[in-house]
Amino acid sequence: MADVEPATSLRGRSLLFLVTEDSYFESHRLPLALHALQQGMRVLLLTRTGERAAHLAGLGIEVHHLPFERAGLNPLRDAALLWQLASLYRRLRPDVVHHVAIKPVIYGSVAARLAGTPCVVNALAGLGFVFSSSSLTARLLRPLVRALLRRVLSRRVSRVILQNRDDVALLLHERLAPESHIRLVCGVGVDLDVFHPLPEPAGRMRVVLPARMLVDKGVYEFVEAARILRGRGIDAEFVLAGGIDAHNPAALTPEQLRAWEGEGLVRWMGQSDDMPAVLSASHIVCLPSYREGMPKALLEACACARPIVTTDVPGCREVVRDGQNGLLARARDARDLADKLGLLIVDAGLRARMGAQARCIAEREYGIGRSVEQTFAIYRELL
Repeated sequence: MADVEPATSLRGRSLLFLVTEDSYFESHRLPLALHALQQGMRVLLLTRTGERAAHLAGLGIEVHHLPFERAGLNPLRDAALLWQLASLYRRLRPDVVHHVAIKPVIYGSVAARLAGTPCVVNALAGLGFVFSSSSLTARLLRPLVRALLRRVLSRRVSRVILQNRDDVALLLHERLAPESHIRLVCGVGVDLDVFHPLPEPAGRMRVVLPARMLVDKGVYEFVEAARILRGRGIDAEFVLAGGIDAHNPAALTPEQLRAWEGEGLVRWMGQSDDMPAVLSASHIVCLPSYREGMPKALLEACACARPIVTTDVPGCREVVRDGQNGLLARARDARDLADKLGLLIVDAGLRARMGAQARCIAEREYGIGRSVEQTFAIYRELL
């Protein structure tokens, strides 16, 4: 890579983020925006505005509403959105655009080409529903998405941010992007001061699944593992900590979640604004996902020194080293998940050792400053 210019060279430059929802931007990309503002950059956000827009604007970020829909394909609506996006790029004239997730990457890259935007960063935080789901919709969309990604990720003035080595290997195998364009940034990082270790809580064992309530987060397997362990006479509380994502094709319904509650298998607490408290009140964190980029929930669990049970899939196995800071179970296998959870539920010493190792890994590899530093190195490389 060429010599990196000093950070002061970013002063006066403009950085634009294209993200589908303001709440996701706040939870996953806000540290980048705040660092950019500290460097004297102009920071813009194009997103579907909601309840967080006013707060973000108050921080100094220029927020522009864009009627982005994560799900669904409507050719007329999408063509209008693309035209609006290209017009905004021409008017706002950002020096760097940073697109997050598959749909913003595709639409934003096309708009950037039409508008002559000089530098493009495409962040694929996992490969999403299209690549993780076995549904008919996902299988039909996959060839189209592959073709579009292959076209937009090859632009000379662009870079691709991936969060785990499995996704790097997949992009290279599918020839979706030149190897010289790919940069590995290990997640969005975690604030090690906000998420800090606390002793295990007293009382009944609690296992928490912190994620949106989606099929591909392994919620069915989590509930079934709770059923299996109850049948074995192992007493623990199983908690679902996450909201409904109605725009996602894999979303579960409130009726289904309440039915499981009615059986006494799990407790659904919904979305929490205080994840440090949720994690500190737990003994074990579980994420039986089918595929991830770099799951923020697991980084937070590591920082809180909680042992983890997750699946042996891309993203999850990047964070959890089997036998060190947690255990890896087979994906979509509730019995194996129950076996792994059972080992930790009955062994306090194992939980303590794995939790301590989890915190060490978080401090060594996943501090938020490291993620910000790696991403800004990419901006400077392009500029």
